[in-house]
Amino acid sequence: MDLTFSQADIDFQMEVRQWIEDNYPQEMRDRKKRSPGGSLRKEDHVYWQQALHTKGWSAPGWPVEYGGPGFTPTQRYLFDLEMARAGTPHIVPFGLGMVAPVIMKFGTQEQKDKYLPDILASKVWWCQGYSEPGSGSDLASLRTKAVREGDHYIVNGTKTWNTMGQFADMIFCLVRTSDDDIRQMGISFLLIDMHSPGIEVQPIVTLDCPPEGHQEINMVHFTDVKVPVENLIGEEGKGWTYAKYLLEFERGNAYSHGLKASLDQVRKIAQAEQQGGNTLIDESGFQKKLAETEIAISAMEFTELRILSQLSAGKNVGPESSLLKCRGTELQQQLTELVLEATGNYAVPFDNPGPETGQNELPIGPDYANVAAPEYFNTRKVSIYAGSNEIQRNIMAKMVLGL
Repeated sequence: MDLTFSQADIDFQMEVRQWIEDNYPQEMRDRKKRSPGGSLRKEDHVYWQQALHTKGWSAPGWPVEYGGPGFTPTQRYLFDLEMARAGTPHIVPFGLGMVAPVIMKFGTQEQKDKYLPDILASKVWWCQGYSEPGSGSDLASLRTKAVREGDHYIVNGTKTWNTMGQFADMIFCLVRTSDDDIRQMGISFLLIDMHSPGIEVQPIVTLDCPPEGHQEINMVHFTDVKVPVENLIGEEGKGWTYAKYLLEFERGNAYSHGLKASLDQVRKIAQAEQQGGNTLIDESGFQKKLAETEIAISAMEFTELRILSQLSAGKNVGPESSLLKCRGTELQQQLTELVLEATGNYAVPFDNPGPETGQNELPIGPDYANVAAPEYFNTRKVSIYAGSNEIQRNIMAKMVLGL
């Protein structure tokens, strides 16, 4: 594999770096650093995604025909690298990275014309409706029903573990449109307006969310919600096929850039923290953990590059997305454990005030202590959502090893 970048690639990298410097407000950078999980307000995400849209970079993975930038695989790699290095806001994936590919592949031309431009410009905020109480990894057992009445479906049921649904304008949902003996055959894929009568969003306060914190998880209840038939993606009963296609994108994210940035943060903390009269970075046991983590991240990066090469040749991610999801989420958890260990006693005060505007209570310890524990607790979920890692290993055993 040739790892030498051309001058054109280096020029592109410098362009991305300079654009970030010019367009990423310092006030937003500071707030993101002291916020658990790097959480920002909806308006911050919208500002950032619309700034990227103005530049033509809001959807680096989209085909050019739908408004994508036409990045080469190397440019996509460098783009992601610079975004992670600068600690920019994550692109909220539900519209740009999840439902949009489904609409592109399976939607009608009318659906593409209606939804894709607003998704690209971040004018409409999307969320996901897959999991249900009692139907998490066993998604095919979902019970939310959509009964057709004339030119509408009437939807009743509950979705859970919904992220940021309280801000959403639209939700893409898996619903049961028939009670077929083969459970997967009775599932359909609906786009539902979150402002419809009969929708209630109920917050779920998670362990990482201190008082006045950034609550993001919800239950969404549907009671006799009317959904136009034209909001059905593809055919009735084919939703399971579309859902699996979407999950390739949800699971097949690139992790290594963010992991490398997190590892750099761990090193900075370890250089600042003292242990037994020496800095933690000089302690042999901690050095060993850092080295093992760095090796694992490097292996992850080269795996992603191989998969990126396949994508550039027009292939889907396929079962490799399960591999990325398993290893990437495990390394995310490993890094938050290292941060917690490095931060030491300063990580103990869970509701640790940061220097917010108008805050007259001093923080306990350095800035990084404010987010160490909440990020650790929040990251426990990453090996569960998008299909638990146990399920992903079953998929790899079947699809890759033929077991």
